[in-house]
Amino acid sequence: MSRTACNDRGITIVEVLITLFLTAVGIMALLSMQPTSWSAAGRSDFMGRAAGILQSELERSELWVMNPNNAFATNCDPSGRNLYVGACSRTVNASSQSVQQTGDVAYTVATTVTPLAGATNAWTVRIQVSWPGNTRGITESAIVSRQEYFRQ
Repeated sequence: MSRTACNDRGITIVEVLITLFLTAVGIMALLSMQPTSWSAAGRSDFMGRAAGILQSELERSELWVMNPNNAFATNCDPSGRNLYVGACSRTVNASSQSVQQTGDVAYTVATTVTPLAGATNAWTVRIQVSWPGNTRGITESAIVSRQEYFRQ
């Protein structure tokens, strides 16, 4: 058996203070990340909604062009029902309602339709969706041609 005395004093006040200091530093580090996380969540929400609007607008425009019975509008149609060869811009609410709802965000949808060079009955459709605070937004384009199977 060893003749060393056991130290049963417990933890000292210095050890407690060091532990409290390290815990406070850790909590402060976590709290400093909170504004960044809120900002990232807001950006991802805007971008996710814009991606949904972009996809639906691109599909709608593509289906409209593919139907040979549809004629292009002679001027920009702010309702978005008819396509116009050229650039046209309109506002779409995130709620998909015609009237802005409480907490709704208005997205700007810019549609540009240009004839495809060297092709007949083919167009390039480019959609850009932007939102308040981001004028660049997101963009997608597609080459679309008339399809007899889509005649209605």
